[in-house]
Amino acid sequence: MRHRVAGKKLNRSAGHRTALRRNLVRALFQHEQIRTTRAKAEAIRGQAEKLITLAKRGLVAAEEDPTRGVHARRLAASRLNNDRTLVKKLFDEIAPRYAERPGGYTRMLKLGPRKGDAAPMVLLELVSEE
Repeated sequence: MRHRVAGKKLNRSAGHRTALRRNLVRALFQHEQIRTTRAKAEAIRGQAEKLITLAKRGLVAAEEDPTRGVHARRLAASRLNNDRTLVKKLFDEIAPRYAERPGGYTRMLKLGPRKGDAAPMVLLELVSEE
């Protein structure tokens, strides 16, 4: 039984899985869209959306108390391998874009099977506010 078991193993060890998720989330924020398998996209979608929500709350908290804004930036940095430029992009460009949106910051578009092994491929992208 799989009751209350969160996350997907992706046929990898714990360290490899953590590194894979961090790299995919970083690539998503850096390029604002990535082409990957459906299983990997489903595994990182929640993490990416939680980071955007953290950044949104950090911006709101920074207006009231600057130390809470710094705390949010440090939490985001720890989850993005301490990449300062990516944290800056997340807080200055990505989070303000979704200030009025209550959730659902990513979209998965099916691309069909991969040629080599027929794995279902998707395009995971950040939703544009238009």
